[in-house]
Amino acid sequence: MNKTIRRASVFCLLLVLALLVRATWVQFYDGRALADNKNNRRNVMEQYAYPLGDIIVGGEAVTGSKRTGDGSDLAYKRTYKDGDLYAGVTGFSSQVYGQTQLEGIYQDILDGTDTRLKNPVDAVTGKHTEPGDVVTTIDPSVQKAAYRALGDKKGAAVAIDPKTGKVLGLVSTPSFDPSKISGSDSSTDGKAWTALSKDKDQPTLNRAIKQALPPGSTFKLVVAAAALEDGLYSSVDAKTDSPNPFRLPGTTTDLKNESASAPCEDASIRTALQYSCNNVFGKIAVDLGQDKVRAMAEKFGFNDAEQDMPVRASQSVYPKDMDKAQTGLSGIGQFDVTATPLQMAMVSATIANGGQQASPHMVSQVTDADGNAIKSFADGDDTRVVSSSTASQLQSAMETVVEQGTGTNAQIAGATVGGKTGTAQHGENNSKTPYAWFTSYAKDDSTGKEVAVAVVVEQSDAARSEVSGNGLAAPIAKAMMSAALKG
Repeated sequence: MNKTIRRASVFCLLLVLALLVRATWVQFYDGRALADNKNNRRNVMEQYAYPLGDIIVGGEAVTGSKRTGDGSDLAYKRTYKDGDLYAGVTGFSSQVYGQTQLEGIYQDILDGTDTRLKNPVDAVTGKHTEPGDVVTTIDPSVQKAAYRALGDKKGAAVAIDPKTGKVLGLVSTPSFDPSKISGSDSSTDGKAWTALSKDKDQPTLNRAIKQALPPGSTFKLVVAAAALEDGLYSSVDAKTDSPNPFRLPGTTTDLKNESASAPCEDASIRTALQYSCNNVFGKIAVDLGQDKVRAMAEKFGFNDAEQDMPVRASQSVYPKDMDKAQTGLSGIGQFDVTATPLQMAMVSATIANGGQQASPHMVSQVTDADGNAIKSFADGDDTRVVSSSTASQLQSAMETVVEQGTGTNAQIAGATVGGKTGTAQHGENNSKTPYAWFTSYAKDDSTGKEVAVAVVVEQSDAARSEVSGNGLAAPIAKAMMSAALKG
């Protein structure tokens, strides 16, 4: 063989090898990438080729599937029962816009592609597997009570079982009906999506877990816990060293109280919670120092960037690197302190549960098509946050708030209720309508059944002078607690 032919042969062989390598790469790497690409129409066609599994609330499905019947290559689309009511729990599953919340987290279970659903024969043959279901902890009566009570207000509410961590209610308003964006008809679903996207009230934002706002005076519970645990004050009834007004260190700004006549000078923690005395908690925060307050806040769940239930909640923040004046403001839940309603419900639930925090979760089981549990989520998983003595004292003080303080609108006949109001400043120099907060717990005096809640009203039709935790948020909390205790 002459040199020219030999070189040509080698070159051709290299070309063949290159083609084989490229073919292998495309088949096993690029092919997988293409298959997993979110823009691959075949994936969507496969996902909606069969009915999806369901999300269960109170033993009944709040989701469904129906044939599209419009000549589309997508055979089924998602439907929702009482979509506006449960949107904060389910999220949406859309043929065009993807999935959110439980629909997104458990997509593989709900469309039958999770390998845990497949038997050996299905795994080998590639046969379609019947989808599974997601069983939630939501109590329909609590959910409905919260939704009705919030009404046309912009806000959110969360209810938790203090002992188990089960989320009994989770509502965000204004809400939306996921059914309106579940299909692919641009003339209807597209218009609905555009309207939702442009709505300044952001109906698709889950305010209960995805929006952290200044918690205002509800954060005083965390500061009180820090003071008692540190030993700064021996009990909730010990006299504090709290001038009224309290001048923020290094400034000419006085931290005043909502009511000039309230007995806030050197008030005990009980009295300071009862009348929501800013001077007391601003001074306590400065005396403790930001590090001790932050340590307590983090025990309750603040600054946790991975708070999953199983939907990941936005981080509630207690800031760092503050000066003393800023630390004083943080003591009343202002400056850069933020919290979600979920977080503030966790604070009350922990206090109600004797100082132990049960991890919040809103899914109890994931099942196969026959109802057999693939995975169960255990209740409890308690973490000690404060001592039982501190929790008991805070319970007593919170009950004083409801019995004869700023939270009287949360009283429930036949139940022991403890709570804390909050009115958080909003906007530069408090130029915008304040946020109204209320966090509380209730225990049925006869059955011992318990619930903890947090409510925030971001905006309502009430006049600015009428915005208060007791006036706007406490009645919503009362409705939720009443429903939970009766359930």
